[in-house]
Amino acid sequence: MPKLCDVFELPTFTEALLERAGRSGNAVAHVEIGERAGTGARTLTYGELDREARRIASLLQERGAEGTPVLLLYGSTTDFLAAYAGCLYAGAVAVPAPLPGRGPRGRRSDRVSAVLRDTGARWVLTEAGAAPEVSRWLADSLTEGVTCLATDLPGLGDAGAWRPVRSRPDDLAFLQYTSGSVSDPRGVMVSHRNLMDNQRLLRQVLRTDAEDRFGSWLPHFHDMGFIAHLLHPLLLGSLSVQMSATSFVKRPLRWLQAIEEYGVSVGGGPNFAYDLCVERVSDEDIARLDLSRWRLALNGAEPVRASTMDAFTRRFAPAGLRVEAPYPCYGLAEATLLVSAGTPGALYTATTVDPAALDQGRFTPAATVPGGPSRTLTACGAAAGYDLRIVDPESRSELPPGVVGEVWLRGDSVAQGYWRRPAETERTFRATLDTGETGFLRTGDLGALEEGRLYITGRLKELIILNGRNVYPQDIEWTVRGTAAALGAGVGAAFSVDTGGSEQLVVVHEVRASDSDAAGLRSLLRRIQDRVGAEFNIPVGNVLLVRAGSIARTTSGKIQRTLMRTLFLQGALHADFEVLDPAVAALVCSRGAALGEDLLRPEPAGGGGLW
Repeated sequence: MPKLCDVFELPTFTEALLERAGRSGNAVAHVEIGERAGTGARTLTYGELDREARRIASLLQERGAEGTPVLLLYGSTTDFLAAYAGCLYAGAVAVPAPLPGRGPRGRRSDRVSAVLRDTGARWVLTEAGAAPEVSRWLADSLTEGVTCLATDLPGLGDAGAWRPVRSRPDDLAFLQYTSGSVSDPRGVMVSHRNLMDNQRLLRQVLRTDAEDRFGSWLPHFHDMGFIAHLLHPLLLGSLSVQMSATSFVKRPLRWLQAIEEYGVSVGGGPNFAYDLCVERVSDEDIARLDLSRWRLALNGAEPVRASTMDAFTRRFAPAGLRVEAPYPCYGLAEATLLVSAGTPGALYTATTVDPAALDQGRFTPAATVPGGPSRTLTACGAAAGYDLRIVDPESRSELPPGVVGEVWLRGDSVAQGYWRRPAETERTFRATLDTGETGFLRTGDLGALEEGRLYITGRLKELIILNGRNVYPQDIEWTVRGTAAALGAGVGAAFSVDTGGSEQLVVVHEVRASDSDAAGLRSLLRRIQDRVGAEFNIPVGNVLLVRAGSIARTTSGKIQRTLMRTLFLQGALHADFEVLDPAVAALVCSRGAALGEDLLRPEPAGGGGLW
């Protein structure tokens, strides 16, 4: 009997998926949990996925979609997987994206419309239940020549009419639109070579095999949800279990119950997901949970917080959660997904550093002084399969261990560039060191290497520089959040503004409506100013308290600080209570007046701020 090939060593994801379907036809590949508790789950076998993919591919081939972008707008992960596989089988370029919002002025509608225009897609695939809304959105977006197809309607396409296409390693496997935490979304061109290399890294680093089970609520249009939780199990021949992000945010317990019910061993999300579980799952519910089979609780937030993982481990220890389960990792869409991670089965590493040294760009381990200032950073392990350098972003010189700089990468997982943006692709994906070494990806993330481990400290474009000090906005936000219970349930954004000669710190934070009386808010403002001033030695004259849902966030829950700064300067933030430095107040007034009265007001973020 001939030896079976390793599907991970095949040159394209299309070939790997066809091979896996041929081997595991009757096995269940995917389970989609119903939106409401008690509703039935949908299942999809490898054989069913293959047949549906052939049928959808025949539709695309009939319409000449090979080599062209096709927008995938699905609420169902079962239908989405079939459509994505159909694009692969037809040689089309899949573009995963969220369903558009209900109003043409909604942030999500605007964003998806921008993705449609940027791709130039002429085909939109969706499900029958969403097709009327998608059709209305297309009409509202005034985009002509775009056809919407509901792929789950009976009688469409013929699996027997599908014609195999020859995919090559450098053909695009999909376009991954970035979540846009500091800029407009851009389409990252991920080739089959990139995708297969990152799949091999995932298997090598996470030590996954067919016995693993994956459980997620992350949106399928988000890189971590798509690549790690949906595509990786397909190549392993294992099982993925998915619930909607809305279901998770409404009731985090459902995710943990699914982990127990399906024996999930690998699954995770950003930092805030673990905070949400700690805050909203009761002792009684924990007593009924069994999380003993969960070996890797992936945490891919930016940055990962040791305090969050420690709290999560303590809270769910009675449910059998392993102390070594919390698993920090680092990745980004421009590198397909995974860049670095720790060792499975080992405790993660957290280091207390000297905050004054960190302000000057030095990673200096320091002993914690009771009652004194300190900063704890979490290691995201060693780089997996990359040439990783820490670089001074101005001089482009490589920095030694223990010095904070921009993370630069080279490797086969690094994507081809940004769709239709050659100049930006050249700047970001073809960076050159001062030594002449070239071909590096500039990640835009700041970090340091210490004893071979990568520590991410923040985003280069979001770094606040005050009086010659580098201040990380997430540290200020975390400090503000801990000031009072009324702030702990929400999120905040810290950024600086130029008042024409000096930089001023601005803090915007959500507050519960029940704590919005004037006297309470006035007291809360003073406490925020006092606490930030004492911990960071920074005068805080600019604080805005806003309603829950006002802080813009990306698909993975990252704070969109650049967008919040823009909205602030436009005077487009509705604050329940605020205090502004006179120079900042004058700046906001002048910007708002220049923009006129028709300012776009931010809407509350749907789904817990996941978009």
